[in-house]
Amino acid sequence: MGKSKGKQRKQVTLPPELPPEITEDEIEVSDEDLQFVDENTDYAGFVSRLDTHSITRQVTRVEGLSEDALEALYEKRRRKALEQKENEKSVVQVDPLDALPVKTLDGEVYYRTFSQIPEVAENEEGNEDKSIVKLTKAERRAKLKRSKKEAKKQGKELAKTEEVQPTQQEAVLAEVKEDLMVEETFETKKCKLAELGMALLADPESNIKSLKEMLQFAKDGDHSIVKLGLLSLLAVFKDIIPGYRIRLPTEKELEMKVSKEVKKMRFYESTLLSAYKGYLQKLLALDKQPIFHHVVVRCICTLLDAVPHFNFRESLLGAVVRNIGSSDDVVRRLCCATIKSLFTNEGKHGGEATVEAVRLIADHVKAHDCQLHPDSVEVLMSLSFDEDLGKPEVQVGNNKMKNKKNKKRKNIEETNQIQGNDRKKGKREMMAKMKEEVAADYKAVAYTPDVEERKKMQSETLSAVFETYFRILRHTTQSSVASSEANGSTAPGASGAHPLLAPCLSGLGKFSHLIDLDYIGDLVNYLKRLASGGSNSDGSAQKVQNMTVSECLRCCIVAFKVMRSNLDALNVDLQDFFVQLYNLVLEYRPGRDQGEVLAEALKIMLCDDRQHDMQKAAAFVKRLATFSLCFGSAESMAALVTLKNLLQKNVKCRNLLENDAGGGSVSGSIAKYQPHASDPNLSGALASVLWELDLLSKHYHPTISTLASSISGMNTAQNQVYLSISPQQAFINLSLEQESFNPKFSTQKSNNKRKRGTGPSTLASINPTSIDENEVSKKLSRHFMLLRDIKENERVRGELDRTKSSLQLYEEYKKQTKSLKHKTKKSKKRLPVN
Repeated sequence: MGKSKGKQRKQVTLPPELPPEITEDEIEVSDEDLQFVDENTDYAGFVSRLDTHSITRQVTRVEGLSEDALEALYEKRRRKALEQKENEKSVVQVDPLDALPVKTLDGEVYYRTFSQIPEVAENEEGNEDKSIVKLTKAERRAKLKRSKKEAKKQGKELAKTEEVQPTQQEAVLAEVKEDLMVEETFETKKCKLAELGMALLADPESNIKSLKEMLQFAKDGDHSIVKLGLLSLLAVFKDIIPGYRIRLPTEKELEMKVSKEVKKMRFYESTLLSAYKGYLQKLLALDKQPIFHHVVVRCICTLLDAVPHFNFRESLLGAVVRNIGSSDDVVRRLCCATIKSLFTNEGKHGGEATVEAVRLIADHVKAHDCQLHPDSVEVLMSLSFDEDLGKPEVQVGNNKMKNKKNKKRKNIEETNQIQGNDRKKGKREMMAKMKEEVAADYKAVAYTPDVEERKKMQSETLSAVFETYFRILRHTTQSSVASSEANGSTAPGASGAHPLLAPCLSGLGKFSHLIDLDYIGDLVNYLKRLASGGSNSDGSAQKVQNMTVSECLRCCIVAFKVMRSNLDALNVDLQDFFVQLYNLVLEYRPGRDQGEVLAEALKIMLCDDRQHDMQKAAAFVKRLATFSLCFGSAESMAALVTLKNLLQKNVKCRNLLENDAGGGSVSGSIAKYQPHASDPNLSGALASVLWELDLLSKHYHPTISTLASSISGMNTAQNQVYLSISPQQAFINLSLEQESFNPKFSTQKSNNKRKRGTGPSTLASINPTSIDENEVSKKLSRHFMLLRDIKENERVRGELDRTKSSLQLYEEYKKQTKSLKHKTKKSKKRLPVN
């Protein structure tokens, strides 16, 4: 018994066998496990550092046995396993899924087996015995894993093919999702902008840091967000910018100890100034991109108009002046309106911005060689100059002299007083010093400069303006001569050759009374050369061409305005300008030239002068009568009004109304009328008769016929009073009346002709049945066909414009979607991959 007990104590139970080793390719790891390991790398990192050999050695060891003995026991177990496998070959084990296991008294669990029945199958190639052998549990598990892995690979390949060739519906759904995402982001950014702007407007000092956050929206990739950001910042800056220029503290001022309120104000001003500077830099950078050009120009013009006194005004003025001659009508009009507002509202900036703007315009005209839009120089017409700046100084000087005399008298009286008044003198001196300091501070804060400063700024402005005007005149003469030498003879009515000449002449006419007397002689020579289009005063043969009739007439008008404003200081002969007017009257064309300019020239040169030479007045009377027969009713009316005015002032010229066989009774030195003479003094108009008035009395317009009849009825009596309007007013009245004028023909004259006429020919000529109905119908059909074609053309053009706009919107939409896709791809690539 004891021996058996000892044997039982020595009996060793080996640990169970480890599961069979599986290759890494057969191991399948789920996506959830991978995600868990990626998220918890700090905790799962030890798995990669495990020593599997030491672990197996620790698991398989048995206490009290050496490694050799343990290896021998394991060898026995392996042999038994091989024997069992050989025995199992003859039997087939029941599938564990189909049957229940059996447990023995020793605690072992096994499945029932049955004897194997061999099945013989004959192949086509040969007879071979095949035995059906059931797979083990580990083999079945490996087989299942392989099948799952193959199924997954097939699923991935199918997914790839579906991604390569997506259906149309999926593509549309993807685009809709992207659009919804873009709209959501746009709405969120828009709401954020609105919140920041409202907070800044409510309390600027507390939320001044939000300006930098709003500036970030101007750097967004979405163009609409950038535009909204720029406009929001514009509204904020217009409201929170103070009414003074911000001066940052110096280093010494920063070292000084100040209160909390001063520190807070300094921080507010420095933050505002830096944000404003960044905003302007962003505007100037975006101005080069055509997408933002309109928005940027609107922001710059609004800022310059609202806060011209604030810092960085030079940058705003430079941007506005650069766009003042733009080919875009909207941009040009906006910039011109801003400059005009600066000129008219000098109280906002004290006149400093006016001087800077005029200088920039002068440099701009010089840089572009006078080839700009006329509006870029026409803005100078909005300038206003104070001519009474020196008058208050006389009164101030007189007051100073009186005060000095009163002080002397007081000093003489005070010497006789007691010395106890020294304290009062000290107090008075202190009060005077205080008043001077207060006046100096008020002067530094106020925008209104002193009289001397205003004089200085006005003289600088005038010099820049006249520098621009004289440069345009010199360029016109030089370019015209050069073009005529290069191209030979060009058409005198070429349009667009001198775009800045018309506004330049208008400005010279307005500011002619402010021109320095030293420059008037040169100015008159330039105007004479431009108006004549012929030889210079020096006798050279160079000719100024490409001048229209309207421009030549403007030169004559400006010359007379300049001479009349400086009549007391100058003595210049204007005979050459009368000669040019005499020749230009017949070169006038209603559709090509401006009738208002001709009417103004007639008024200033002929009507406003008190007296004319008899030969010259008669020549203009005859030329204007001939002119009235050739052109429209408005031009004829202006010419007849001028003709009547000349006859009223020159009584001897009324002899032209007589019907002598050899002409008028006063023929003068020239006995025969020469209508083609270029000089009015050599035309011999006194030897002719105004037979044109008889034709004009039968004019279709009743106003002209009435005026011509009244002129024909004038007699040679001197003491007569005639009331007449100016040629300009007559031209305007008749041009407006001509729009609604409908000539009426009297039926009495036609009836008298019928009575006087003899024979059937006269009746046939008047009979309405002689009208060809076919011709009338053809003309009416052509007329209505033309109207229908015009309407159809307008409709087609409207549809074309709509399709163009829709195509542009679609292209912008595609560009935005492409940019968003590109950004999403970039963001996905940038994500970290573990």
